[in-house]
Amino acid sequence: MSLGTTLLRVTVGGLLAGHGLQKLTGSFNGPGIEGVTQMMHGIGLQPAKRNALLAAATETAGGAGVALGALTPLAAAGLIGSMVTAVRTVHLKNGPWNSDGGYEYNAVLIAALGVIAAGPGKLSFDAVIGRKSWGVGGTLFALIGGFAASAAVIELGRRAPAPEVDAEGAAG
Repeated sequence: MSLGTTLLRVTVGGLLAGHGLQKLTGSFNGPGIEGVTQMMHGIGLQPAKRNALLAAATETAGGAGVALGALTPLAAAGLIGSMVTAVRTVHLKNGPWNSDGGYEYNAVLIAALGVIAAGPGKLSFDAVIGRKSWGVGGTLFALIGGFAASAAVIELGRRAPAPEVDAEGAAG
């Protein structure tokens, strides 16, 4: 089980760290922070730049944390929050299937992160501090924390005023 958990953790964490770097720096043909800022504005999460930076940093740091097995339930909670927010703001209206722009991929990641949060295994930074397993508590922390963080981000993002736009369409 430890080898399987390590493989899952490194794969999911590594890919989500790369996903975050696409947003943060434009790496791997990503949109960069300006592209993500425009997307956040389009889905109504204001202030868009702050939300773009938070999402990019959470995915980058959370992905690295999961890949390394470092404070795994906390890292997984951040990533779950990001995936739940993506489902609620972008994918839910498209139904479940990824081929239609739906949420199936996000749901698989949320489930995988829930499993990973239970314990990163022997080959992890958490094991070095004596926590190769966080058990059900780690999973519950990651899931509840992630869903709560998503709810807060969406609610606060929709309550914040949208930036004023001048005659040329530039935000002020």
